[in-house]
Amino acid sequence: MLRPASQFFLSSARRYLPSGMSARYRRNYARELLAWGLLPIMLGMLEGGVVGITAKKSFGGQVDPDLLDLVIGLLVGLPASANLTSFAWAAFAHGRHKIRFVVSLQVVTILAIAAVCLAAPTAWGFLLFAVAVAVGRIAWAGVVTLRTTIWASNYPRQDRPRIAGAFASIQALCLALVTFLTGLLLDENPDAYRWVYPLAASIGMVGAWSYSRIRVRGHGRMLASERDHKKSADKLKPTINPLGILRLLNNDRGFAAFMLCLFLIGTGNIMVTAPLVIILDDQFKLDYVQAIAILTSIPILIMPFSIPIWSRLLAKVHVVRFRSIHSWIFIIKNLLVFMCILYSWLPGIYIAAVIQGIGFGGGVLAWNLGHHDFASPQSSTQYMGVHVTLTGIRGLLAPLFGVFIYKMLLDQGSATGGGVYLVAALLGILGATGFLLLSKRYSKPPELESAD
Repeated sequence: MLRPASQFFLSSARRYLPSGMSARYRRNYARELLAWGLLPIMLGMLEGGVVGITAKKSFGGQVDPDLLDLVIGLLVGLPASANLTSFAWAAFAHGRHKIRFVVSLQVVTILAIAAVCLAAPTAWGFLLFAVAVAVGRIAWAGVVTLRTTIWASNYPRQDRPRIAGAFASIQALCLALVTFLTGLLLDENPDAYRWVYPLAASIGMVGAWSYSRIRVRGHGRMLASERDHKKSADKLKPTINPLGILRLLNNDRGFAAFMLCLFLIGTGNIMVTAPLVIILDDQFKLDYVQAIAILTSIPILIMPFSIPIWSRLLAKVHVVRFRSIHSWIFIIKNLLVFMCILYSWLPGIYIAAVIQGIGFGGGVLAWNLGHHDFASPQSSTQYMGVHVTLTGIRGLLAPLFGVFIYKMLLDQGSATGGGVYLVAALLGILGATGFLLLSKRYSKPPELESAD
């Protein structure tokens, strides 16, 4: 059964690939496409919207409300904050077989998701739920860190946006479907998470099998270079020492400025998700399926429609120039949500979810590929490690910052606490302005700059 499915994806993949590519190139692409069609079914169980709403509704009566809101902030921020471990994953994977290492992390994620079946709707069950989600996200952070190294070896730069876009598109469609169905099931039975999570994990195991069949081009040379890094042209060996981040940023000031701007706009984007989980439940009184649709399903469903547009732009310009355009999508969304919360206009929240999806389409490409415009192939993992580690820092702090501002506004007499979205928009404007200024130096992709 698995082999026919792989063959189907192989034939479907051919239309996305440039002509003249080798059979090995096509086989890798098909196997990875199949993996990203299955792994998101389990990954949907770790999405911030699903986790946040499940925690709020399924365990709400078992935990102190203030503590619950605080934990929801941490859980919703986990997709980003778990990336704090990325430098450790980069160091541990250095000199080791990349595919085997990634598959091992996928299996850990699968086991963590399956463990949710043991989380009864009690206070102790909520603790187990939170720990399982955290372990799954930490392991997945290693997958995200290392897969870009595999992409850099297997796919040329000019094709990466289109290929990564295809992976992201099928991942988005699967995530949108599984999160929506999860919302429907939880509306029927709040305890359904106890069998939905392990079911999704079992499907993810098939995706991990498909991923295990990928071959990395030039893998032997890569491992030899990593194991004998003193002879490599790049001296930045990955390390679990946080000073490694400062060393890389100090050596590449342009990348450091790019990371600062991204930190500003990223903080604004991450800080508003946890307050929205609370607002949708407390102010708008939405059920599971509506809340999950706004938080997760709709934005992810829109992504495949915007990815082709963003991928064409990213293929032509430097990631800094790309971000100087792309960032304004999230600023517009945050301002719209503020107005919708202020006037309790629910249709506008759905419109904002669509706008968010447009922004996610470009964000998933730039987030996964953008560091390649600064890094050499040998230093790709180190740059990605810095990138996702900084994402982890804002992922840890931003949700708590957002919940703090939300609660502070309520304590000061605000009817909704929606002013948190104004703060997010302001941070976004600062970051976008920085990208605009930086784009005067970085406008073309490195390949075109070298040709010039």
